[in-house]
Amino acid sequence: MLIFHNPIHHLHAGRQEMFRGKLVPCHESPARLEFVLQALRQRGIGELRAPSPADMALLGRVHSPRYLDFLQGAWREWIALDPANAELDVLPSVWPVRGFRHDVTPANFAARVGLYSFDSGSPLTAGTWDAALAGAACAIDAARAVGGAGGPRAAMALTRPPGHHAGPDFFGGYCFLNNAALAAQALREAGAARVAVLDIDYHHGNGTQTIFYERGDVLTVSVHGDPLTEYPFFLGHADERGAGAGEGCNLNLPLAAGTGYAGWREALRAGMRAVQDFRADALVIALGVDTFEGDPISKFKLASADYRQVGRDLATLGLPAVFTMEGGYAVEEVGTNVANVLEGYGG
Repeated sequence: MLIFHNPIHHLHAGRQEMFRGKLVPCHESPARLEFVLQALRQRGIGELRAPSPADMALLGRVHSPRYLDFLQGAWREWIALDPANAELDVLPSVWPVRGFRHDVTPANFAARVGLYSFDSGSPLTAGTWDAALAGAACAIDAARAVGGAGGPRAAMALTRPPGHHAGPDFFGGYCFLNNAALAAQALREAGAARVAVLDIDYHHGNGTQTIFYERGDVLTVSVHGDPLTEYPFFLGHADERGAGAGEGCNLNLPLAAGTGYAGWREALRAGMRAVQDFRADALVIALGVDTFEGDPISKFKLASADYRQVGRDLATLGLPAVFTMEGGYAVEEVGTNVANVLEGYGG
């Protein structure tokens, strides 16, 4: 397995986020990826590579140009408002909800932060754009490696910030560029007629769903905490099946908080059957290990040993596959759990 890792992920390091009514240290930290790298090296899993420069044209086929322009220049604008802002992260404070206009781009910086975000828990920092762009490059390179002639059957984009909550023109859930969607698009452009995205993070992949909701060439499947009680709350229900050309190409499998491995695995198998029925030519696995029983912000009950079987189950699909690194916030166990998935997947 090729593993494209983001050598500058640490440039995105949020100081604090709004969580349950107070500012707390950011759960999504650089240490998450360092523990994964350490575990992979200790076990000799995969061949590590740095990515090539990101394909901006491909990014523009997944994310809107005005959103990309905003992300690229946001920190410079923030500092231009007041040099003292260098000591602060950017967090939104106002949003255009129902009845407000989204088509007009405000001149006010704070208003634009709100226009392009959906929560106050995703700090934008000095290095966010560079780190997210390098992560996107990892996802694209992993997909092109798998989709190319004579390439490996599996590759991973080992990066942070994660991506599956980022939509065509919005960030949130610690995500700014949607690595899973970029990998799926790159697989399509490499020749895969039908691509499936299987999201096994604790939280619904709302950004990925939004990007592909009206497309019939990409199936999106997500096994996640029930949005009636779990973030991101406003998407992820079972009746969301796609629209237009994408009708029937979105499958949500929400589960109650507290679900254990047996119930979770049953849902995973249902998602895998959907991938088989779709007759996908390639697969993207949005790998979140915040399904772990010790995760501080999630509520499923998978044990570290369960992740080996998760990998073995995914391997039975027999498809060229790209893994993208998503959530997992029990920092010291993240490396063990990701390594267990990849070890199980590789047999």
